[in-house]
Amino acid sequence: MAKITVVFAVLLIALGLIGYFGTGAQHATALIPTWFGTALGMCGLLAMSPDEGRRKLFMHINVTLGLIGFIAVGIESIRGYLSAAHAGKQPDMIALSSKLTMTGLLLVYVILCVRSFIAARRSGRV
Repeated sequence: MAKITVVFAVLLIALGLIGYFGTGAQHATALIPTWFGTALGMCGLLAMSPDEGRRKLFMHINVTLGLIGFIAVGIESIRGYLSAAHAGKQPDMIALSSKLTMTGLLLVYVILCVRSFIAARRSGRV
């Protein structure tokens, strides 16, 4: 699961960089996926350890980061869309698509982690 974490980290970093440079490097908040990706990537690399306790610790940290990110960005996506709709404006589709992409990536990541944890528990590796 640590290798999958690094893959998702790279995807989030790429999403942030594409969002930032794709909008002319005007909005630093477009880099938020990059920071989440960096945190996941660092902990993912630390989870690539032969020590089972260390691996479990960092994978639990990662799934917690993923869940917090999913909830926070999902709420922010909804809030931003409703705020624009309430003001009678069109929402910023680039920002909204970036937020929804990050939300989707983190949702898939959390689901994969939970499935992995369940499979490990059932196989007696825990």
